[in-house]
Amino acid sequence: MSLFVGIDVSSKDFKVKVMNDQGDEVSKRFHASNDRLGVQSLASYLVNACKTHSEDRLVVGMEATSVYSWHIQMFLPEEPSLAPFNPQIYSFNPKIVSKFKEFYLDLPKNDWVDAWVIADRLRFGRLPENCQVDFRFLPLQRLTRFRCHLVENITREKNYFLTNLFLKYSTLAQGKVFSNTFGATSESLILEFLSPEEVAARPLDELIEFLVDKGKSKFKDPEGTATVLREAARKAHRFRGNLLQPVNLILATSFETLRTLQLRLKKIDKAIEAEFEHFPNTLSSFPGVGPVCTAGIIAKIADIRRFPNEAALAKYAGLTWKTHQSGVFTADDIPLSNSGNRYLRSYFVQAANMVRLNEPEYKAFYSRKFKESKTHHHRRALVLTARKLLRMVDALLCTNQIYQPKGNWGE
Repeated sequence: MSLFVGIDVSSKDFKVKVMNDQGDEVSKRFHASNDRLGVQSLASYLVNACKTHSEDRLVVGMEATSVYSWHIQMFLPEEPSLAPFNPQIYSFNPKIVSKFKEFYLDLPKNDWVDAWVIADRLRFGRLPENCQVDFRFLPLQRLTRFRCHLVENITREKNYFLTNLFLKYSTLAQGKVFSNTFGATSESLILEFLSPEEVAARPLDELIEFLVDKGKSKFKDPEGTATVLREAARKAHRFRGNLLQPVNLILATSFETLRTLQLRLKKIDKAIEAEFEHFPNTLSSFPGVGPVCTAGIIAKIADIRRFPNEAALAKYAGLTWKTHQSGVFTADDIPLSNSGNRYLRSYFVQAANMVRLNEPEYKAFYSRKFKESKTHHHRRALVLTARKLLRMVDALLCTNQIYQPKGNWGE
C-alpha cells in the first residue's frame, strides 16, 4: 500500500496533503517553513503517517517551479528515517498539474487545493518516468543550465552593444569592414578613436599600420581593408559631440562585460567537462559533438530507460511539430512545439550544428532541408537535423554502442 504526498512549495513555506489509494485524506494537512528545520519536521510527519496507516511505500510529488523545491527534493531521498518506505520523488511540469486540475469543476485556487491535486495526480498513476528526479545528474544539470544562462547573457550583451555601436559608428555596426565586429582589431578601433571623423582624417598609411599592429599581421590585404575602413568612416552618420563621451563609456563597459562573461564561460566549460567524466557514454563517439554539448544532452536525458521510445524523448526535448489540418487542408508552415525542455532542445540544436559540419550524412540532410524550406531556411533545416540526431542519440544510448558512419554498421 502507498501514501501519496502532494507538496505545494513557495519560497517561504510549503503545504502538504496526504491521501491513500482510495483518495481519502489520511493525515491532517501539514504546513512548515521552507528551511532546514521545516524539512526535518516534514520527514517526521511523513514517518508518523506511514507508521500510523501501516504503509510501506511513499510517493511524493511537487511542481517544478523555480528552485523552491530543490532542497526538499534533495533531502527526502537521503533521509535515513524515510528509507524503509522507499520514497519516490516526482517533479511535475506545472502544465501537467494544471491540465489534471481541469477535470475537477469549480475547484478553488489556493495552496492547499494545489497540494491536494498533486497528491491525487500521483494516486491516479500513469506517471511519466521522466518526472522522477534522478539525483545523480543534478550537479551536471545545474552546470549545463548555467552555461545556457551565460550564453544567453553574452548574446543579449552583444545585441545591446551593436545598438550603441550604430549610434557612434553606423557603418562599422553594419558589418561591412571587419568579419568579426567583436574581434581585437575592431575593439581597438572602437575604443581608441573618439569618432568616425578621426578615422576618416587619418592618412591611409597610418590606418594600414594600425591594422597590421592590432591584427598581428593577419589581414591578407591591409591596404584594401584600410581603404574600406576609411570610406566607411566617411559615410558614417555624424554624432553630436556631447553624446560621444557617454556612448564611448557604454561601449567600453560593454566590451569589459563581454570579456568577463566569456572568461566565465570557459571556466564553466572546464567544470562541465570535469563533472562529465563521471558518466561514461557512447555519445562522445559522434563526430563534431564536443564534451560540453554531449554533457548538456546527457544531463537532461539522464537514464534513457525513462523514455519508452524516441518519440517520447523528442516530445520531452520539444522537437515535435503540432499538426494543423482541417478537412482536405493541411498547413505547410507547422510551428515547432513550445513545450518540452528548452535546455535539452538547445543542446540538441547546438550539437546538430556541429554534426552537420563534420558528418557527411548529416551535412547532406541539412542541405536538402535547407533547399526545401520556404522560409527560415537555416533555422528550419537545423531543427530538422536536430530531430534526426535525436533518433541516433536514442539508439546509441539504448544499445550502448559507439557511433559508426552510415554504411559501416555491418563491419
